[in-house]
Amino acid sequence: MKKSLVLAILISCVFEMVWLYPDRTKPKVTPSPTAIDLEFLFSEVMAPESQPEHKLKRNGYVMSKEFTGSETDERYPRHVHLSLGVAETEMVVTWTTFQETPGAAEYSLPMSPQKMTVPSTVTIFIDGGDEHRKYYIHRAHMTHLKLSQVYEYRVGDENGGWSPLFSFRATPSGPNWSPVVAIYGDLGNVNGRSIGRLQTEAEMRSIDAVFHVGDFAYNMEDQNARIGDMFMDQIESVAAYVPYMTAVGNHERGYNFSNYRNRFSMPKKGGDGEGLWYSFDYGPAHIITINTEVYFFQDITGPGLIGRQKKWLKEDLKKANENRAERPWLIVLGHKPMYCSNADADDCTYYEGFIRYAFEDLFYDSGVDIYIGAHEHSYERSWPLYNRKICNGSYDHPYTDPSAPVHIITGSAGMYAEHSDFTKDKPFWSAYRARNYGYNKFHISNSTHIFVEWVDDELNGKITDSFWIIKSKHGKGTYDCHLRQGKRW
Repeated sequence: MKKSLVLAILISCVFEMVWLYPDRTKPKVTPSPTAIDLEFLFSEVMAPESQPEHKLKRNGYVMSKEFTGSETDERYPRHVHLSLGVAETEMVVTWTTFQETPGAAEYSLPMSPQKMTVPSTVTIFIDGGDEHRKYYIHRAHMTHLKLSQVYEYRVGDENGGWSPLFSFRATPSGPNWSPVVAIYGDLGNVNGRSIGRLQTEAEMRSIDAVFHVGDFAYNMEDQNARIGDMFMDQIESVAAYVPYMTAVGNHERGYNFSNYRNRFSMPKKGGDGEGLWYSFDYGPAHIITINTEVYFFQDITGPGLIGRQKKWLKEDLKKANENRAERPWLIVLGHKPMYCSNADADDCTYYEGFIRYAFEDLFYDSGVDIYIGAHEHSYERSWPLYNRKICNGSYDHPYTDPSAPVHIITGSAGMYAEHSDFTKDKPFWSAYRARNYGYNKFHISNSTHIFVEWVDDELNGKITDSFWIIKSKHGKGTYDCHLRQGKRW
C-alpha cells in the first residue's frame, strides 16, 4: 500500500513537471563564444520597418546578462560603457537610447544608502545610412570618487527604465600603482574569440582597463549601424566594468568615422575632442593614442588632420618628457604598425611605409618606450628597432635598457576574416610571432619594469609568450641606436 502511494505521488510530480511546467525539464543551453546568427548578420533585409530595432535577433556570444529592456520602450539604456575622465576622481559612463529621455547615472559605494546622481548630457547622432537612424548618446561624469574604491552604478531614468547594476574600481592616485591592461585590436561581432575571456577578466577585476587599438565590429556603420549596435551590446559585459579606451582603425572610416566619433567618449583635454587622438596618464605611464588613418583616407578626412595631429603630437611628447620623472613610461597606441612580417601588401611590409616615415624618427628622438599596433590579424613582437636595425640592450638581456623602442602587434582578438598569414621564414628582427587568437596583458609594474604577456585564446588562455621590459633610464635623447654599427635590412 505504501509503495503504491509513493509511486502514485512520483507519477503525479513527473506529470506536473512535464505537462504543467515543460520548460523546467529542458536543459538551458548557453551559446558558445564563437556561435553567431549568420542569418541575421548577412541577410539583406534586417527586419520589417514596423519591427522595433531592439526586437532583432542577437548574436550568440556568451553575455554576462541578457537585454532586459522593454520590448517597445526605446528609452531603455543600451551600450553602457566606461572611459577614463580627465581627473583621477572621475569616471565617464556613456550609453545609448533610441528615443529622447533625460537619463542619469546613479552611483554609490557598495551597500551605502548614500546614492549620488548625476544627469547625463545628451547629443544626437544620426547615422549616415539610408535609414538615417537617430541615436541619443548619453554621457555622465561620475565625480568625487574615492580613489581605489569599488563603486556600483546604474544608468537610465524612471521613464525608460534603469540598466542592471554594474560596478567599477575608481582609479588609484598618482603614478605609484601598477595597472594591468588588456590590449588588442581587430575585434568583430563574428568570431570575436577573445570576448568571453575578457568578460571574465573585467568582472573579476584581473584587469584595470582595456585598450582597443582600432577596428571594431566589422563594421559599425554596416546594416544602417545595426552591426555597431550589436557590437556595443557585445562589449557591454566588459566595458561596463572597466574603462574601455579606444584608438581608431581603418574599419571605422564609414561616413567619416562618425560611428566611432559619436559612440565613444575619450578624454577631450589634450586631444582633438573626438577621440581620434588624445593622451592620458595611467599609473607610471603616459599613454598616447594616435590616428594612423589620416595618412590613408585623406579623401574622407581632408589633408588638414595630418598637420593638426602632428602639431599636437609634438607638443604632447614635449610635455610628457618634461614629466618623465613622475610618469617615466611613454607608450604610443596606433592602429597600423611600422614593422610586420605578414605575407600581405600592408603598409608595414614596405621598406618605407607611411607610418614608419611619419612617426619613427619622432618617437625615437622623444624616447618612446613601446609602440603598439594592430591591423594585422596576428601577434608579433620585435627586438628593439630603429631604422630597420636591431638595438638590443645586450645579447643576453635584449629588453634591458634597449637603445630603441619595442614594437608590438596585437590584432588577433577575432573577426570574420580570421588569421593573417606570416612569411614562410621569420625575419631576424622578429622576436616572436603567433597566428592564434588572443590578446596582450601589460603589467606596468613600476617606473622600471613592464611585464608583457600574450594570452592565447586557442589554447584556453595559456600564456604562450611573455617578457620583461626593464629600463633604468627614460626620456628624450636616451637612445644611441643611430650611433651603433649593425645589420639593416
